[in-house]
Parts: sequence; structure tokens; C-alpha cells
Amino acid sequence: MNFQGIIVGAATFLIIGLCHPLVIKGEYYLGRKLNIFFAVFGIASATASMFTGNPVIATILGALAFSLFWGIKEVYEQERRVKRGLFPMNPKRREHYEKL
Repeated sequence: MNFQGIIVGAATFLIIGLCHPLVIKGEYYLGRKLNIFFAVFGIASATASMFTGNPVIATILGALAFSLFWGIKEVYEQERRVKRGLFPMNPKRREHYEKL
């Protein structure tokens, strides 16, 4: 039996599931500074994916990389959701939201 597809699917599911709350909590505490984290680790994951000999690990690293890249966009979307009142605003960052 070949379990590679199931392993990649489960790992991708977990990666996406972890990135969503990371965007929400990260935007609450760090704001757009979180994008630096997403960019650096996304590039590192993409690079590691290209140099990994195991196709399952390379695929999982690629999924991680592009989930982190997608997180950059989601930080901006999360700011909009907070401004509309759909998520709680960090009171320490109120001035930032008032500028938007």
C-alpha cells in the first residue's frame, strides 16, 4: 500500500489548520510585523523543499511555504475583519486601526 498521499494530505490539513489561528493571534499582537515571519519562513521552507531528496517531505515543505505566503495576504484581510468588528481589536494598537 502507498500512504504518501494520505500523509501529505494530513500534513497539509494540519498546516492550514495551524496557520489560520496563527494569523488571527499574530495580527492581534504583532500586526503587519508578522509578515516578516511569514516571508522568511516561507522562503526557507520553499528552499528546503527544493533541496530535499524525499518527495513526501519536499511536498509537505512546499505546502508549508505556500501556506505561509498565503498568510501574508491574510494578515491584511484580518486587519479589515478587525476594523469591521468581526474580530477583537488589540486596545494597545487602537491608533493603528484608526489610521486605516
